[in-house]
Amino acid sequence: MNYWIFIIPVISAFIGWVTNWVAIKMLFHPREPKKILGITIQGIFPKRQQQFAEKLGKLVSDEFLSFEDIEQKISSPDNLKKIMPMIENHIDDFLRNRLSVEMPVISMFIGDKTITKLKSAFMTEIELLFPIVMKQYAANLKTELDLEHIVIQKVAGFSSDKLEEVLYQIMSKEFRFVEIIGAVIGFIIGLVQILITQLTM
Repeated sequence: MNYWIFIIPVISAFIGWVTNWVAIKMLFHPREPKKILGITIQGIFPKRQQQFAEKLGKLVSDEFLSFEDIEQKISSPDNLKKIMPMIENHIDDFLRNRLSVEMPVISMFIGDKTITKLKSAFMTEIELLFPIVMKQYAANLKTELDLEHIVIQKVAGFSSDKLEEVLYQIMSKEFRFVEIIGAVIGFIIGLVQILITQLTM
């Protein structure tokens, strides 16, 4: 028996590992288009980065972070309740301290009861006005701020080196698993080749 035949699974495993390793590297490399034997080759992410940016920008603006969501969030009564104490303190400080500086004559005729009534009236108006102002602010923001365009610009301008580094940090175990699977499948194919060879001899 030719015992050299048993090296076939090892060679097949090595080929399987190298193939998958090259496939993973080709996700990011080469960064720029290169012609090899008349065929233009470029890494998948660098080649599709602009398309990926456009799709992601559309997805973020439509699904993940729409201005409608922002409008509902900033104009919700719950958020108003959270900031009302701060507004009330500010109004109280203005009526008791700053008003005497800005309008000393008027402040002379304003006592604690009047301050309490004025503060209450101001707070009532603010509660009514706040949702309207916030909705108008969100509408203006939507006109002035193109969220989809911002995401596209950021992703399209993202460094390929940085993208590779981030993905390797997140998926290093998965990439290694893919390489090992390639080796395992290659080894199994090598064993099958030996079995077929032995059966046909």
